[in-house]
Amino acid sequence: MNKPVPPAELMTDEDGPLYAPRKKVYPQSVSGRFRSIKWRLMAVCLGVYYLLPFVRWHRGLGAPDQAVLIDFPNRRFYFFFIELWPQEIYYFTGLLVLAAFALFLMNALGGRIWCGYLCPQTVWTDLFYAVERLVEGDRRAQMKADAGPMTVNRAGRRALKHAIWLMIAWWTGGAWVLYFADAPTLVRDLATFQAPAIAYVWIAMLTASTYLLAGYVREQVCVYMCPWPRIQAALTDEWALNVTYKYDRGEPRCSVKKAFDIRSLGEKAGDCIDCNQCVAVCPTGIDIRDGAQLGCIQCGLCIDACDAVMTKVSRKAGLIGYDNDINVQRRVAGKQEIFKPVRARTVVYASLITVVCAVMLYALMSRTLLDVNVLHDRNPIAVRLSDGAIRNGYTLRFLNKRGFDRVIAIDVDGPAEAKLHVIGSDSVTPDRPMIVLARDTTTELRVLVTTPFDEKAEKSVPVTFRVTDIGLGEVASATDHFVLP
Repeated sequence: MNKPVPPAELMTDEDGPLYAPRKKVYPQSVSGRFRSIKWRLMAVCLGVYYLLPFVRWHRGLGAPDQAVLIDFPNRRFYFFFIELWPQEIYYFTGLLVLAAFALFLMNALGGRIWCGYLCPQTVWTDLFYAVERLVEGDRRAQMKADAGPMTVNRAGRRALKHAIWLMIAWWTGGAWVLYFADAPTLVRDLATFQAPAIAYVWIAMLTASTYLLAGYVREQVCVYMCPWPRIQAALTDEWALNVTYKYDRGEPRCSVKKAFDIRSLGEKAGDCIDCNQCVAVCPTGIDIRDGAQLGCIQCGLCIDACDAVMTKVSRKAGLIGYDNDINVQRRVAGKQEIFKPVRARTVVYASLITVVCAVMLYALMSRTLLDVNVLHDRNPIAVRLSDGAIRNGYTLRFLNKRGFDRVIAIDVDGPAEAKLHVIGSDSVTPDRPMIVLARDTTTELRVLVTTPFDEKAEKSVPVTFRVTDIGLGEVASATDHFVLP
């Protein structure tokens, strides 16, 4: 019997470990065009997330006035002037499809734009990095402090940093629960410890996850936990622009002085001075000069760092930039660069986004705010009365999506000489029952449809219930069958 081979003996030198131990990354602060874009996007994203629950939107008497609200007790979703019911879950499906196509289009145009600028992990990690630099200093100060012994000053700074992180994480969790209840009321209840226990539970969970993911795990989420880098690699093509080190211009690397000596001899020297600033500012700690890598989130900070160095050494900026391998090869061959933002892939994605938006907009604008559903009685299906007439029973469910009560009339079409009776409702027009539907709610009624017996009548005929709003003229209908015993 063969002895089992330990997994370590099966691993070759080429395989490497399945998981690399984390090496702490100390990203250096940098300024430039892409850093400014990231600051602005962070301000917008965080501002919307934290402040949107406090925006008010008047919907009429008795309706919630929070602009964006997920009202689980009343099963409603409010988004400014839009009110969605559980029956309209397909709108959320449409939003997910739209988000997927938008993500695909961003990937086709500029690689991992989402990862570098808009992903919540990136936004909150950037914020935590900013706090860390503010309290403990920039890259060199942090590395020097970590290499030395713990001091009172260092312990105090670290405690302050973690206190600010926890405050940000706590407010992140608190802002999330504000989308599920009236924000000012819930804030007051939370402060006075009168809020529901579930609110405190969710705040605690989201506080812990934000603190751990943005404060500790950081780039590990992008490299090991997030599936999008793997999916993105399968969706990209050769024309997509990615953060690229232009090795046709940068190689061979050498110092400024050595490059001057080499060029004075008429030989080629690259523009890269091997300063490693692109590595120092990278939030995932990779070297972009090694080519396309899973850890690159395409944030563009290495572009800002390299441009600053090129400016200092009086060389042309753009040694690192949004580019693709096709243009690198064309420059090597002495050809003109070509960029194709408009191509079959991007046109298809843009067209699909347009179609989904158009369908959702049409469905939203043309949707009825009055609806009716019908359910036939199961037992008995039909009843023969003493005078020979046939009676079927139905349950009608009315849906009034408007913010006010309305009077509706109910008509029945189908069986010959059919008469409609609403159980438990005394209408002033018995031949055409009229009832009041309460605002913003569903109403369920039992109705009876009776028709004289006819030997020539079919065993089953369609029956349609038409509901008409007397004031607005809105019409809704539902169809079932009228059957004989």
